[in-house]
Amino acid sequence: MSIGKVIKKLPRIFWVSNMMELFERWAWYGVYNALALYLTMSKDTGALGFTQGEKGLIIGTGSMLLYFLPLITGAIADKIGYKKVLILSFSMYIVGYYMMGTFTTYGLLFFAFIFLATAGAFFKPIISAMVAKTTDDETSSIGFGIFYMMVNIGGFIGPFIAGLVYGIKWDYVFWISIAVIVLNFIIVLFFFREPARDETEEDTSLGKKIYEAFRNIVITLADWKYVLFLTIMVLFWTAFNQLFYSFPVFVNDWVDLNKLGASAGLAPGEITAVGLTSLDAFFIIFLQLFISSIAMKFKPLHAMMTGILILSGGLFFMFSNQNGWIVVLGILIFSIGEMASSPKFTEYIGRIAPLDKKALYMGTSFLPIGAAHFLTGILSGNLYANISSRFTLLTKEVSIRSLDIPKVSKTFTQNDYIRMAAEKMHMTQPELTQYLWHQYHPSRIWILYSGLAASAAVFLFLYDRFILKGADVSKNSIR
Repeated sequence: MSIGKVIKKLPRIFWVSNMMELFERWAWYGVYNALALYLTMSKDTGALGFTQGEKGLIIGTGSMLLYFLPLITGAIADKIGYKKVLILSFSMYIVGYYMMGTFTTYGLLFFAFIFLATAGAFFKPIISAMVAKTTDDETSSIGFGIFYMMVNIGGFIGPFIAGLVYGIKWDYVFWISIAVIVLNFIIVLFFFREPARDETEEDTSLGKKIYEAFRNIVITLADWKYVLFLTIMVLFWTAFNQLFYSFPVFVNDWVDLNKLGASAGLAPGEITAVGLTSLDAFFIIFLQLFISSIAMKFKPLHAMMTGILILSGGLFFMFSNQNGWIVVLGILIFSIGEMASSPKFTEYIGRIAPLDKKALYMGTSFLPIGAAHFLTGILSGNLYANISSRFTLLTKEVSIRSLDIPKVSKTFTQNDYIRMAAEKMHMTQPELTQYLWHQYHPSRIWILYSGLAASAAVFLFLYDRFILKGADVSKNSIR
């Protein structure tokens, strides 16, 4: 069947569901890609001025819950109906984005992001389930391909627009996300139709469904070889997540984006750290089919190893220098590595799972992603600050020189601190940045992040060589 005929065969509700996915990803990534900067930039920019450690704990904890909670929220959706849960999710999203843009204290902001992540956890399992319910053997491949495309279109538009507006006023980032979710509210109220449900599921209590979900995880994790594979993948996802946790902060501190923009014929301020993160989704939109056509020629585990090594190289270019064009090259290399490895992760789990336990195994694929988010929060917190945060390194230099500069407070911001330090050190702010770059070598952080990814590739090689012994996983020979 031709692609055109396949697309025509997809029902209306499939397109409605995918449109909601695009808008939800637009709203989510518009805030998420900018969140590291919003939490840590100086208060006089409209940001919150938190420490890198506080940033890491907020994003890491909330993101971990976003991947762990669908175990429960998916069961709730199956029990009470998708439409009701979508209305609940979108209502929580609107409140959550409003709180994120309104609360300014650490405790309240922490609560707001947990609330927002919970809204995402209600939404997350529904659309992928809708794609599965509205496709068949002939249309599922194209259907999930369209779904993945919608994810990345939203993942590009959201940060791109956020990058254009946060320099004007941070409130605009959150209000745009609220407006986009309102569009989803309209779609779910007037265009979404509840899919047919299994009668046996309607007779099962919610408590029993949640119990069965946890029991299934325990059963699946009894396979020690599978657990070892998931543990290795925690390293990969931890390295991958630095695109959101550390990269925007690093670029904002050390890379002259106006110089990059000038070389591209753009006005000052048109290229931002948040906008750069959107390039990852942009490259995926245009290159995924090509990269997948190459990766499909290799065993999933071998494709993952290669992709992770490529991603490791991308992290090196992203964090090792101040040249904007080299950073863009790093994002391109990073995205190629992601395209080669991330889809193969899901495919590999599907292949190694016994025929009667495929759903159980696929249900545990979120575990390393959730665990990696928490670990990412730790590595991108105080550890990152001590190695690569411009403000933290400046405070060290001020202490060494015994300069008399007030501590950051409600009335004396990070930017005030930097300006006074530059004056007392008889430097301009760009000169101060260069001095700190050469004195403290913040680019060393690439060793940690690239090393994590490279270690994952090495461990996968050893896993394939000595645990699987080169067995063909398509025959479920992991056992």
